Amino acid sequence: MSGVETLTFGCRLNTYESEVMKSEAEKAGLDDVLIVNSCAVTAEAVRQTRQAIRKARRDNPGRKVIVTGCAAQTEAETFASMAEVDLVIGNGDKLQAETYQKLTFGVNLNDKVQVNDIMSVKETAGHLIEGMDGRARAFVQVQNGCDHRCTFCIIPYGRGPSRSVPMGQVVEQIKMLVGNGYKEVVLTGVDITSYGPDLPGTPSLGKLVQQILKHVPDLPRLRISSIDSIEADEALYDAIAGDMRLMPHLHLSLQSGDDMILKRMKRRHLRADTLEFVHKVRDARPDMVFGADIIAGFPTETEAMFQNSLKIVAEADLTYLHVFPYSKRAGTPAAKIPRQVSGPVKKRRAAELRALGDSQFAKLCEARIGRVENVLVERDGMGRTEQFVPVALGVGNPGEIVRVHITGVTETGLIGELARNAA
Repeated sequence: MSGVETLTFGCRLNTYESEVMKSEAEKAGLDDVLIVNSCAVTAEAVRQTRQAIRKARRDNPGRKVIVTGCAAQTEAETFASMAEVDLVIGNGDKLQAETYQKLTFGVNLNDKVQVNDIMSVKETAGHLIEGMDGRARAFVQVQNGCDHRCTFCIIPYGRGPSRSVPMGQVVEQIKMLVGNGYKEVVLTGVDITSYGPDLPGTPSLGKLVQQILKHVPDLPRLRISSIDSIEADEALYDAIAGDMRLMPHLHLSLQSGDDMILKRMKRRHLRADTLEFVHKVRDARPDMVFGADIIAGFPTETEAMFQNSLKIVAEADLTYLHVFPYSKRAGTPAAKIPRQVSGPVKKRRAAELRALGDSQFAKLCEARIGRVENVLVERDGMGRTEQFVPVALGVGNPGEIVRVHITGVTETGLIGELARNAA
């Protein structure tokens, strides 16, 4: 295999950054190279990355392998010690054109690790990419890094301090994507609700959203990726209520439904704050659907505490659950808590949460039968509704938005057909 290929793990921000890296590597003339963009959120994510690297080398022994991303930043030596890896690049350098322009392999073993202090990085540039390879929607980075120190999380040490992309750069990137035919854009970052304090005028995420909707009137659909609801500002509420082009699907960085666990996680919200947020948003947008990240088996979590996480799923009517059994990450305060929950208990609790999430998703799908939905066609006859529900429709060109009559459900989503009055 020739050319530049990427293998991406983890979040939507990584997906966006892989496109930037692929573009810069190709411009630099690199050939027969695999760039592995790693995730460090759990020990399992790191294990899967290492496993994929070994397989990639077996499948193509002659191809150069570059490893970057959060796991490469936090565990550089782990990857440098792998015979299958030719180079380890840190998060601070992976998006820079000069990184690839001056790239050499095998000059000196000491040069295998090119990882700098991520905490010294103070700015994030808005990289202009013309589209997303093989995707119907485009991701746009608006923020990077995190200034919070949740006790379970290694990501700030992989991403560095919070830093924002200037609003003008974000708007120009989206204008270009819309000009290239994209009808849906997703705003991504590590902690995007912390957007703006480092910029002149200290704008907020809500203000950014309003500026995008105002200055890119031809953009049909705008999405926000995972948010920390406690940081939502009034401008964001106004945008949610005032412009239907902002899609009715928000994913909450919830982590637990128990107040004591939230405090031990060093989260800044309590369960009442989450319930207040979802009720306020639904008052403005009754069609809003919420997902959430939830950790099962955080240290000291009792059965009663776990039940509070189950209860908040129903109380907030959460639909898309991303469930993670707690993963001990060296260097984080939670890893030192004496009362760790056993592996089997974490696994069982995660399974219960996932089963509840499946039930919530099935309920949402059943409620859509008979409706006509606006669906963004992706590929292989599949698409997504405004609430991000998958739809099998069998027709349509990737990237177009069509009107679809929902006729049934499957385990993975909806079944539909083009509405008779579809344009």
